[in-house]
Amino acid sequence: MIIYGKQVCLYALERHPDSIQTVYIAKKGILPQRLFHQYHDKIKFLEEKWAQSMSKGGNHQGILLEVSELEQSSLQQIKKSDFIVVLDGLTDVGNIGAIVRSAYALGAEAVVATGVRQLNLSAIVRSSSGALLDMPFLISQNILDLLNELGQVGFVSYGAAMEGMPVQEMTFASKRVLVMGSEGKGISKKARAKLDELVSIEMKHAFDSLNVSAAAAILIHRMGYAVK
Repeated sequence: MIIYGKQVCLYALERHPDSIQTVYIAKKGILPQRLFHQYHDKIKFLEEKWAQSMSKGGNHQGILLEVSELEQSSLQQIKKSDFIVVLDGLTDVGNIGAIVRSAYALGAEAVVATGVRQLNLSAIVRSSSGALLDMPFLISQNILDLLNELGQVGFVSYGAAMEGMPVQEMTFASKRVLVMGSEGKGISKKARAKLDELVSIEMKHAFDSLNVSAAAAILIHRMGYAVK
């Protein structure tokens, strides 16, 4: 798997040395001296045109990494968490990455993407600034089966919806699931029927909604502390 961009690459080099296969450098001085010496045997220098080709025109900022393929967590591993974020039909890797980043920073313990067959994991690693490398993550096509299985082991599910109860007025179960729907359609009707409660973000000014990743960050933060 190829990832690129200074911030995410430095994160991977610092935190996941065992996953690094090759370090491609297209800009002199991009690596701190310590990391340059640490990975000296794995470094290859590239001309700009080859770096552009490898990043498929993306903003590589002078550094790319070839890393081991990301292994998804199993549902059995996910069930050991107390706080899970479930994404219902989200496909935009920028939003997914931002949610993974917030989830990791704010105390959620796993993220499950549902309603999709596959995702560009290398793009999510980039958009999460590397957080996906440390966050248990699973792609599960059927959200109904997922919510059923989580419910059977004691999880309470909360869905983000504008008509839900304001998050600041709620307390949450110790084993909890936050379900975020897509920006265009929200949570699917079939998933709504399986949810235990709906939760919303009260707006100070009249406005339709927040970006899904911004809304997720607010809800994750609140749900991380307001626990019964």
